[in-house]
Amino acid sequence: MTLSNPYLVVKLGGTEGVDFSAICKDVARLISEGQKLVLVHGGSAEANALGEAIGCPPRFVTSPSGYTSRYTDRDTLEVFAMAVNGKINTFLVEQLQMLGINALGLSGLDGKLVTAQRKASIRIIENGKQKILRDDYTGKITGVNISLLQTLLEGGFIPVIAPMAVSEAGEALNVDADRAAAMIAGALKAETLVLLTAVPGLMRSFPDESSLIKNLTVRQLEEALNFAQGRMKKKVLGAQEALEGGTGKVIIADGRFDQPISNALSGAGTTIVP
Repeated sequence: MTLSNPYLVVKLGGTEGVDFSAICKDVARLISEGQKLVLVHGGSAEANALGEAIGCPPRFVTSPSGYTSRYTDRDTLEVFAMAVNGKINTFLVEQLQMLGINALGLSGLDGKLVTAQRKASIRIIENGKQKILRDDYTGKITGVNISLLQTLLEGGFIPVIAPMAVSEAGEALNVDADRAAAMIAGALKAETLVLLTAVPGLMRSFPDESSLIKNLTVRQLEEALNFAQGRMKKKVLGAQEALEGGTGKVIIADGRFDQPISNALSGAGTTIVP
């Protein structure tokens, strides 16, 4: 498979059900065909399980605009780093190495790959009331070290990126994996960004899979936010950011089956174009 632009960015959802093994095998096949590829991963399910196990359960909050995110105090940040940058990143790299792919695991913190502005406080809606939370270690992505990424890719490495970033003060921050993948795809001017999740794509009437929306333009994304439920809102927003950044197209597709990336590139899921 030859793309007019050599870069493909794939984001693996961190939710339960996404088949990491099938994704890694598909990655290996695409790379064997000459595809230059960057892998970005989430890890919310693993971070939740670890937090519960060690007595630091996750807390999810909803912004006034309806977006749900993980409240990340310092203890939660440490749990997140252990689960996502420690376990998931390491074992994704292991799977790829076993398939003969020279994967290199890193987070956005390494080499200032992803920079972000730390949110001094966040506004949330709780029990119908607006509140302000402080001491949060989440960030709004402000930049991508594109020269580092290109150096790795040109050196024959496959970057496997955990969703953490570095603040201006050098602090480790939790960032949304979909938004990180979108910013990386935009910075690379990737031909395609594939967001793999545990559903077939964006549905008009979730969870009715027969209501799958096959094609959208960026102008229709504002309306699409009305259909998006929960975490899907971040994917729609990420798609918009990627396209605005110069990505050719975005595909939200099912990561639960064999050859999920290839299926997405062949028309499965929801395709969003400028």
